[in-house]
Amino acid sequence: MKDVQAFLSGRIWLKEHTPFPSSVIDYFINKGFITPHKGIQSNQLSQTKQHHQCRRCASKQLTAYHCAKCNGTCLYCRHCIRMGRVSSCTELITWTGPKIESILEHSFSWSGTLTPQQAQASEELLNSIHKNQSHLIHAVCGAGKTELLFPAIFDLLKQGKRVCVATPRTDVVLELVPRFQQVFPQTIIHALYGGSPEHTNYAQLILATTHQLLRFEEAFDVVFVDEADAFPYTVDKSLQCAVQKAKKTHAVVHTITATPSNELLEQADNISLISQRFHGFSLPVPRFVGLWNYRKHMHKGKLSRKLERWTQQCLKNDQPFLLFFPTISLMERALPLFQQMHQDILAVHAEDPDRKEKVLQLREKKVCGLLTTTILERGITIPNVQVAVVGADEAIFTSSALIQISGRVGRSVNHPDGDIVFFHHGISFSMDKAKATIEAHNEKRSKL
Repeated sequence: MKDVQAFLSGRIWLKEHTPFPSSVIDYFINKGFITPHKGIQSNQLSQTKQHHQCRRCASKQLTAYHCAKCNGTCLYCRHCIRMGRVSSCTELITWTGPKIESILEHSFSWSGTLTPQQAQASEELLNSIHKNQSHLIHAVCGAGKTELLFPAIFDLLKQGKRVCVATPRTDVVLELVPRFQQVFPQTIIHALYGGSPEHTNYAQLILATTHQLLRFEEAFDVVFVDEADAFPYTVDKSLQCAVQKAKKTHAVVHTITATPSNELLEQADNISLISQRFHGFSLPVPRFVGLWNYRKHMHKGKLSRKLERWTQQCLKNDQPFLLFFPTISLMERALPLFQQMHQDILAVHAEDPDRKEKVLQLREKKVCGLLTTTILERGITIPNVQVAVVGADEAIFTSSALIQISGRVGRSVNHPDGDIVFFHHGISFSMDKAKATIEAHNEKRSKL
């Protein structure tokens, strides 16, 4: 029983996709330890109208098809199909048997020291947790948001609580995993993201993308949502519902970001503001450089001289760099032009299967630079990295995206400064707002 209990505790899972024989699952269903649920829930709204929704992700946008399994017409959910198809004739299961016993003995292996601002925010967060009130950590990029979570998470683990740190971006999960494993060496930690390895044991600490929380229900005593303003979490209501569904009924959600929306600010019971990076240096302020007709140049197989000079300077100084592009198509058109300067310049985007490896190569200086979309706007720390945005005036580069992109620069104590350039075809409101926000944080820092 312990294996099934460990796997299913807090999860909602397709019955046919469990790593256990169906006879074992049926045995525990008969004992009342596992509860089956219809994949598609139907409610009668009137004599002629029914309401249907997916039991896993709550989507109401369902599609009818002829099902070979039941030889009839089924509805299925397209929204969460990547996690296995949920249809009218499939069953989802949850564990309703004896509760699993959490481990109370955990070790804390972190030799770092919190800055006064970090320590204050960490204490305020812990107080909010004890009062069961929601808390927002509003901290500039590079302030050390992750480190100030450590004391609170350690306190929760020692109480036997189950904790989740969720984030909209896979890259952020991959960045966090080794850090948490080092700090909590005796704690079973699962990292869950698209394509991650299957785990069958029970983890008291889970790092996951918000998509993966669709597979959880009443699981966590505390949920932290890191980068809570990031796409797609902010625009996908099902992901926000997934977070609420994954926590226990009376648990609260705490959020962490450098660029909170007005909605996040209004939702929080308590807020901690950190305007200074952990190393005490100012945030690099972006500079604006006009880059006229850059698309036309690229379509003709040429790079604008300003862009070429900036890249050559990074190569000459042996500085890793990130070049952000507004679209994948423009980035892919530009890639061979940059590779004429150096063959080890690569490109990444959200659907790139080698994205993780390419970022690691940049960190290890096996490649000199990456062209990227906004997928790397946050959650990436590369020492001494230089950053430029091509077409910073494009609509996709919101003020929060530009602030996050700027936050990649100067994060290391050994390299607290660096170049952040907004190449543009006309200064946008978002560019002005991003620069003004960064300067305002630096002004607050100077008064500390």
